[in-house]
Amino acid sequence: MTASPAGHALSVRNLSVEFPSGRGRLLAIDDVSFDVAPGEILGLVGESGAGKSLTGSAIIGLIEPPGRIASGEILLAGRRIDNLDDTQMRHVRGREIGMIFQDPRTSLNPLFTVSRQLTDTIREHRPMSATAARQEALRLLEMVGIPAAAQRLDSYPHEFSGGMCQRVVIALALAAGPRLIIADEPTTALDVSTQAQIMKVMKDLCKSSGSAMMLITHSMGVIAALADRVAVMYAGRIVEIGPVADVILHPRHPYSKGLIASIPSLEQKMARFSQIDGAMPRLGRWPGGCSFHPRCPSRMDVCSTVRPELTEKGNAMMACWLDAS
Repeated sequence: MTASPAGHALSVRNLSVEFPSGRGRLLAIDDVSFDVAPGEILGLVGESGAGKSLTGSAIIGLIEPPGRIASGEILLAGRRIDNLDDTQMRHVRGREIGMIFQDPRTSLNPLFTVSRQLTDTIREHRPMSATAARQEALRLLEMVGIPAAAQRLDSYPHEFSGGMCQRVVIALALAAGPRLIIADEPTTALDVSTQAQIMKVMKDLCKSSGSAMMLITHSMGVIAALADRVAVMYAGRIVEIGPVADVILHPRHPYSKGLIASIPSLEQKMARFSQIDGAMPRLGRWPGGCSFHPRCPSRMDVCSTVRPELTEKGNAMMACWLDAS
């Protein structure tokens, strides 16, 4: 598995996604840029409607019409993929990009055994005999921690728990040896103890396989446990991006601070939970300037008129007029 010349498994450059409507063009993703290195996990976090899942859909080529990529580039190991046709993109999807969805049971066909689904996926993307593909399927199930994998290989999805089904989905995502895995809320449907197990499996597999991962979630706890870096999204834009420790322990952007402050503390009693006042603006009704300014406790006059760009702030980057000097 090789990276691009710049050392990145994935590079997103100035990505914008739009939806036409009777009111004109609705910009859902606005000038988003980031990189993910081989073996690295980049967390994408923010409230519902921030654009996290849509960014993942753009990368994997699954934006529902009439939505479309309006501008920008998506490069996988240095190769541009946003301009590929449907047939070309089908070869990329699964072979070079794996996907892990929120509900594992909707990702598995209930009519086929786990063995059938794994071997079909393996043989679709890799030249391998049926016997060799079955051995590879068994190896993948053992890798993701399925107990007694040899005995469970010919089981149906309904014979597995939710956590075991998610392990199978992870095995499917890894079946073709992808450069990139996009994980969209992969632990939300699982109980807390199973979440911890699945997160460890995902982190260990990324490090051992060298696959990059883009982890989409609304949970800062999942980000803290899994990600190497985190990008905070708000209203279709990245407002802060940097190493997990920097962003979580020392958030700079007011929105990042609000997300971190809203996490309940186990060490001190709280009379009431912290919250960010207001709500995410609706698509097509984003305010001028900084989109967060109507909800920001630190807003200034410039915030309502001029949009801040991402600039370096120590180890991280932030799009905010605070500390602009």
